[in-house]
Amino acid sequence: MADQRKHNIHTTPNPDGGWDNQSGGGKLSHHRTKEEAEQAGREEAKRARTELKIHNKDGKISDSVSYGNDPFPPKG
Repeated sequence: MADQRKHNIHTTPNPDGGWDNQSGGGKLSHHRTKEEAEQAGREEAKRARTELKIHNKDGKISDSVSYGNDPFPPKG
């Protein structure tokens, strides 16, 4: 049976400059600024109904936004 889980989108710094959006180990897009990458990542995560993980320059996740795949949805 195929794996039905959707991969999260990650906005990460590119070591050669700029920012990338990645999912499942593959690069989806490259952008000059973090803001451009975040916007494209949000649009892709909405389409895929998954989560966007936004990283800092040091690689640590600074923010996470869910678009339909929240493992801990709000209660009540």
